[in-house]
Amino acid sequence: MRPSVPISPPSTRLFSTTPTPPAKSGASRMRSLRARLPPYPYAPHYFYKASNFGLYGASTPQSGHQVSKKNEIKTLRTWRPNIHTKRLFSEALGRFIRVKVQARVLRTIDKEGGIDEYLLGEKAARVKELGLWGWRLRWRLMQTELVRGRFREQRREMGLVGGEGGRRKWVGMDGREVGEEAVKREVEGFDRGLDEDDARAEPEGEEDESLGSGRLMPEDGAGSQRREVLF
Repeated sequence: MRPSVPISPPSTRLFSTTPTPPAKSGASRMRSLRARLPPYPYAPHYFYKASNFGLYGASTPQSGHQVSKKNEIKTLRTWRPNIHTKRLFSEALGRFIRVKVQARVLRTIDKEGGIDEYLLGEKAARVKELGLWGWRLRWRLMQTELVRGRFREQRREMGLVGGEGGRRKWVGMDGREVGEEAVKREVEGFDRGLDEDDARAEPEGEEDESLGSGRLMPEDGAGSQRREVLF
């Protein structure tokens, strides 16, 4: 009969004070995004889920064959969208926004005159290519006084009473009519999230470029002014 060996208590802790990190991808991240999103007229992208968290322009990975020139041997391969992480300046928000953007969308933003004009496009094709993340950023722009002033001017040109069509309405992030204080709290939370994205990206040392549209930069050594462009 073997002698009994005393069982020592476990050396590891049964609890942890470290907070759970936020989900980086998956269904939980998608639920978190859709819970704080105005009603979007199109379904999210389930095949290429990364396009729900940036301005991908409805682009998806493409597959095809790479054919050798000598023996004409076909090799199956995949082309992924040309995605960049950029900091684009928003005139309505008065700040830079860090966003994952596709190269074709970046050229469209330059053509439209800035990210604000791109996000506020009214055509169905533009709304569809915004995706969930772009639709949520569009809501944030529509809460600024600059964009609301533009809408008031449009209503005045259409002949609506007082340019407001009656009393002033406030629409929350979930698309329902709420009070002004509730919208202000949601706006503060949205801006806090943008600041946290910048704080997380700086230690990682990822490549980044501050972009504007046609803004004059300081003079170079030759004494001529440089114009900051997207490419």
